[in-house]
Amino acid sequence: HVQVAESGGGLVQPGGSLRLSCLASGFIFSNYDITWSRQRPGKDHELVARISAGNGVVTNYADSVKGRFTISRDNLKKTVYLQMTSLNSEDTGVYYCNVPAFKVWGQGTQVTVSS
Repeated sequence: HVQVAESGGGLVQPGGSLRLSCLASGFIFSNYDITWSRQRPGKDHELVARISAGNGVVTNYADSVKGRFTISRDNLKKTVYLQMTSLNSEDTGVYYCNVPAFKVWGQGTQVTVSS
C-alpha cells in the first residue's frame, strides 16, 4: 500500500539550512506529483512546495518560502527532497510529505529554528 516517510528534521539556528527527505513506496513514484506541507504552531496547515511527476520540471512554492526552499526528486530512489535555507523562527513546525492523488500522509518531521 502507499506509504511515505519523512526524515531530516531537527533543531537549527536562524539562518541555517536543513534538507528533508521523503521516501515513498507502494506506487509508481515517477507518475505522481509530490508535495511538502507544514503545520506551524497556531497557524493553518500550509502547502509549502509541489513538484510535478516525471522529471519534476514544474515546481511551485508558497510565497513564504520562495527563494529559500527547493523541492527536488530522485525517481530511482523514490525520494523527494526539500532543501531549506535561510531558515527563521517562522519556519518552525512539522513538515509533511504528501501524495495528493492518494491523500496519503506521513508521520511528519519536526523542524525547530531557534538560537
